[in-house]
Amino acid sequence: QVQVLESGGGSVQAGEPLRLSCAASGSILIVGTMGWYRQAPGKQRDLVAQITSVGSTAYADSVKGRCTISRDNAKNMVYLQMNSLKPEDTAVYYCNSVPRSGPYYYPWGQGTQVTVSS
Repeated sequence: QVQVLESGGGSVQAGEPLRLSCAASGSILIVGTMGWYRQAPGKQRDLVAQITSVGSTAYADSVKGRCTISRDNAKNMVYLQMNSLKPEDTAVYYCNSVPRSGPYYYPWGQGTQVTVSS
């Protein structure tokens, strides 16, 4: 079954770090670019970080300089290291493909909740 499983979220104080993990079924090398998305209550789901199959990365301005995305193609894992967390980072975080066009490769998972208090 094609799926992703996100983990690593939690409740932290502003300024603390978190590392999110995404375990994907199948070969993410074949999938290509993978990304982390987040959705805050009442807001749309936004892409915050992406990484190509060869490791090129890009970040939304809101997390640039504070987050690092990485992947392990052999283990079909994608990670998001988040530092200096802010209350506005509070959201449910999801991983999925970053398609140039067409549908996402994976059905959306349950996500992992990140809550940052001031």
